[in-house]
Amino acid sequence: MDLKLLTYIVVGLSFALYIGVAIWARAASTGEFYVAGGGVHPVVNGMATAADWMSAASFISMAGLIAFLGYGGSVYLMGWTGGYVLLAVLLAPYLRKFGKFTVPEFIGDRYYSRTARIVAVICLIFISFTYVAGQMRGVGIVFSRFLEVDIVTGLMVGMGLVFFYAVLGGMKGITYTQVAQYVVLIFAYTIPAAFIALQITGNPIPQLGLGGTVASGEPFLQKLDAVVQDLGFAAYTSSSMSTINIFAITFALMAGTAGLPHVIVRFFTVPKVKDARSSAGWALVFIAILYTTAPAVGAMARYNVHATVNSAVTASGGDLFATDSALLYEARPDWMRRWEQTGLLKFQDKNGDGRIQYYNDKNTSADFTARAEAAGWKGNELTVDNDIMVLANPEVAGLPNWVIALVAAGGIAAALSTAAGLLLVISAAISHDLLKGVFMPRISEKSELLAGRLAAAVAVMIAGYLGYNPPGFVAQVVAFAFGLACASLFPTILLGIFSKTMNKEGAISGMLVGLGFTFGYILYFKGIFITPMAENIPANWLFGISPEGIGMVGAILNVVVALVVSKLTAPCPDHIQHMVEDIRTPRGSGLAHSH
Repeated sequence: MDLKLLTYIVVGLSFALYIGVAIWARAASTGEFYVAGGGVHPVVNGMATAADWMSAASFISMAGLIAFLGYGGSVYLMGWTGGYVLLAVLLAPYLRKFGKFTVPEFIGDRYYSRTARIVAVICLIFISFTYVAGQMRGVGIVFSRFLEVDIVTGLMVGMGLVFFYAVLGGMKGITYTQVAQYVVLIFAYTIPAAFIALQITGNPIPQLGLGGTVASGEPFLQKLDAVVQDLGFAAYTSSSMSTINIFAITFALMAGTAGLPHVIVRFFTVPKVKDARSSAGWALVFIAILYTTAPAVGAMARYNVHATVNSAVTASGGDLFATDSALLYEARPDWMRRWEQTGLLKFQDKNGDGRIQYYNDKNTSADFTARAEAAGWKGNELTVDNDIMVLANPEVAGLPNWVIALVAAGGIAAALSTAAGLLLVISAAISHDLLKGVFMPRISEKSELLAGRLAAAVAVMIAGYLGYNPPGFVAQVVAFAFGLACASLFPTILLGIFSKTMNKEGAISGMLVGLGFTFGYILYFKGIFITPMAENIPANWLFGISPEGIGMVGAILNVVVALVVSKLTAPCPDHIQHMVEDIRTPRGSGLAHSH
């Protein structure tokens, strides 16, 4: 069957499944709209949380990052999984025991301040819209390639689908839709990985194949190192990232995970406090299936791309710089022709020889330059976008069309599941935290539900615009969102649970300083929504920390400012201190206060 037709069928069936689930589980009350009625089983919630969490960044972009960063890409694996340990231990059970619908509601009540609640909403909106921009870019990439439509059309279809099940179903509909999306995306990720691992290493388990051998008996990673180094790139198993930057990015991603509003709100959907911790454990299990597969997917994608472009890669001892080793442009495979149409893979014939030469422009060693120039090289001629590596991998490896169609459905499921969760969080922040919590406290439940749906509709349209004009590639934009969450909400929630004396002035000051500093730093170096104003090179970074890791510094500033301001202002009221003790004390221990 034709790939395009097959992709339409597979993606269409997955859409029908999501819409059917959304209709079955539609929300009838604000409790069901915001927290699915609080009755979701921990295993089901863990699976929904995993889908909510494994966004387009995890499915589409993370393995692409690992493919080009090599060992240095491990910071994303460590940060995005380690954050769940922080969440399960430090936040989830306490927030569930507190029993409110949203993160701003917790912050407003804990810090006895409507202003604190409003500042938390501002932080949440900054985080969520930065994050959702990455998801919508992912939707655009998948649709533009596999459904062969332009990105605007793809975004419109994606926006329509998210609008339908987020606005109709609320958290109840989203929870069960995300379970279906998890099943789709995990099969879509692991089945092609198993095929490719078997093809390259003879082992169908990707995690084992990564440490296995190729047909010649040479270790796969050693072979990959040789391939990329021969082309002038750094060894795949090496990293040029500084220790401080590795630590900062890992910390920002971990703390950002634990501070993400759309992840935290999932722990309000389970019946009991114990279930919140159990949910986090199950989520980590479901996430680990994809995250332990990603390093193999990234490494094998990198190998396959080089093997396609330089035919001598697969011939032991072949000269990669020989004039006949580079691929003739006219003989390029169909997968390259298809991805060229999206603009995410580009070829520029700099020496006019009709061949695709894929070498490292930035390598200045005399030996490399001499050999490359002797082969007529005048600079790298191929540009491959990070975000196509996972999606293109099955096509590069020549896998059956049904596998390629499954990957398309998985990529869309990953992007839409997270986008829906984020849009609901934005909706709840506006209707529940601002409208009911601040401006119209006596609003009826029916009116609040309508306001929540209208807010979600507006958020969908803004998200679509950000998907059309994204501020970076998917995983990079998502990393910025994590940095903002790390610097603003995470320290404030943590101090709210574990410090009885933290007052409202300290919390508000800390959030504003953390958010302002981190957003300003990212804006300065990455030029989100504007023209970049500074060279994004390590020598210019504060303490050598990249914009992806600067959330760690923002979090430290948040805590320092909060502690100093709280010491200089009125102490936290007694009833709030007793409430904090109650949150931290297990029920049934006999120690809880009765205030």
